[in-house]
Amino acid sequence: MVEYLWDDLVAPAPSDPLAECVYGSRLIGSDPAMVLHGGGNTSAKAPFSDITGQEVETLWVKGSGWDLASIEKEGFAPLPIQRLRQLLDLDSLSDIEMMRELSAARLDPAAPQPSVESLLHALIPHRAVLHSHADAIVTLTNLEDGADRVREVLGEGVLIVPYVMPGFDLAREVRDMWPSGGDCSTGMVLMNHGLFTYGDTTRQAYRRHLDLINRAARWLESHAPHRPAEGGPLGRVDPVELARIRTEISRAAGRPMISVRHATAEVARFVGRADLSSVATRGPLTPDHVIRTKRIPMVGRDVAGYADQYRLYYQRNLHRARGETTMLDPAPRVVVDPEIGMLAVGATAADSQIASDIYHHTIPVLTRAEDHLGGYAALPEGDLFEVEYWELEQAKLRRRGASPELAGMAALVTGAASGIGRACAEELMERGAAVTGLDLSPGVVDAFDSPAWLGVPCDVTDPAAQTRAVERAVERFGGIDIVVVCAGIFGGVSPIAELDASEWRKVMAVNVDAAADLLSGVHPFLRLSPAGGRVVVVSTRNVPAPGPGAAAYSSSKAALTQLGRVAALEWASDGIRVNIVNPDAVFDTGIWNEELLATRAAHYGIGVEAYKRRNLLGTPVTSSQVAEVVAELASDRFAATTGAQIPIDGGNERVV
Repeated sequence: MVEYLWDDLVAPAPSDPLAECVYGSRLIGSDPAMVLHGGGNTSAKAPFSDITGQEVETLWVKGSGWDLASIEKEGFAPLPIQRLRQLLDLDSLSDIEMMRELSAARLDPAAPQPSVESLLHALIPHRAVLHSHADAIVTLTNLEDGADRVREVLGEGVLIVPYVMPGFDLAREVRDMWPSGGDCSTGMVLMNHGLFTYGDTTRQAYRRHLDLINRAARWLESHAPHRPAEGGPLGRVDPVELARIRTEISRAAGRPMISVRHATAEVARFVGRADLSSVATRGPLTPDHVIRTKRIPMVGRDVAGYADQYRLYYQRNLHRARGETTMLDPAPRVVVDPEIGMLAVGATAADSQIASDIYHHTIPVLTRAEDHLGGYAALPEGDLFEVEYWELEQAKLRRRGASPELAGMAALVTGAASGIGRACAEELMERGAAVTGLDLSPGVVDAFDSPAWLGVPCDVTDPAAQTRAVERAVERFGGIDIVVVCAGIFGGVSPIAELDASEWRKVMAVNVDAAADLLSGVHPFLRLSPAGGRVVVVSTRNVPAPGPGAAAYSSSKAALTQLGRVAALEWASDGIRVNIVNPDAVFDTGIWNEELLATRAAHYGIGVEAYKRRNLLGTPVTSSQVAEVVAELASDRFAATTGAQIPIDGGNERVV
């Protein structure tokens, strides 16, 4: 059931139709059971005053690229209604021609590109229109006898329109079906797609919208009640197998992909079905989803077989393309497997999240329809092909441009809650990578708010804990392509003659032993990386130029550097490159505190500020500067470099 959330104390008055439309748009857009990742549309009809002061009868329709949940007035494109209705009198209008005309018709050229559904919204003779892909409605439209069920459940006042792709053809179809001299007072359902309601105000359209959705929800709960899954989530899967599948998917896609495992009890129940292969391959809830999930998921683990079938699907339906097309990559976006559960795949972590959200909504609809309502029936293959290879979608892909340089790659950074480690994680994410950060601090969990971030509290000196953290990284993002070894401690300052053995062992455990355990554990995943594994070890200037009083720190980092050099020698044949950075005097890190700064400055007989700039360039060195070098070493620009040691210290006369 959908809760009525309109608040008269907060909602704008009907005297401001566009503000009221913004409010109603946000209400439906914030509920994923109605609008999920771009589905849905809204509009309002209200005058536009041009520069001469003349008022133009105007359709304010949601613009392309705006999310209903957060839309503002600026997200609506103003279009002259008379012009739009003139376009509907044409005998035909291609999608590209239609979008060109809509774009040219904007009364404000700075407004966003208008929705492809603008002509339909202009046609509907009401001042406010809301459109959603509500789960309850789409469930009814995807039944074997969907039109009959919609009529039975929603009543005769609803206009039922067979699926037509949004645009000129849909608007013409609705115009031809609209009752002559009458009104479809309740709403309109576009089969296999969604619900439209309308009214004199957005509030009225919203009330009608929720009424129809809740009618459908009550009917479904009565005839096909949802029952929580019995049993628990699926168990552990060999992470190397997950990485192998992700690598094969990436090769089919022609670029690295993020692959996220989902193994909840609901997923476990679905993938445990005896008829999984049949039910899972019936098609998406709405044609809009095919862009995000492909027409069908991959059932099982045969990536090459799935890719071959996709190529055949493309060849079978190529004649349906409305314009010039290039075959999209044949890699799956959703994988269902009885042991693994579900893998949601995307070019980025955000894309993977979208595929996941959509399929989590798809599973209960498939199950309900198949088990209780006579069977699930999506659009035919050819119709879905037309959507997937729609010339407007192809044009969007061409305009999208190049992806971020590390898009699709999965990185693991130790010591990621603060200092250089946090800066490295942030820089890698800014360049498109998905990042798992390990740190002793619980704050690592919330270090970043992004689908591309997984923070794992972990004592790296505990080999078992570190192994579990690596497995979580693989389950979350599919594999590991980049490793940044950054966790480290300085330890106490003392001459060797006064060395504390326990302090020595503590520094060695964090700076060397944990790194050796980590590299040993991540090697199988780096070897499987579809991009070629990349390791960057964060060492220190103390390796080539040690200072007195820091025996444990200097020795541990020297051992760490040697470990990285050996890894570069051993792993080159696996396509893994290992490089080392040697920062110095990076004072915005957890290693440094006021006491240590004062001690080191006093050792050299200078003040703290002078000590901070004690390098040839006289410049401060920051964590972000180190992170930029680390990210560069992980990029393709250093594809021919391994075993290098890069100083980031402002220049040091003992090293140069």
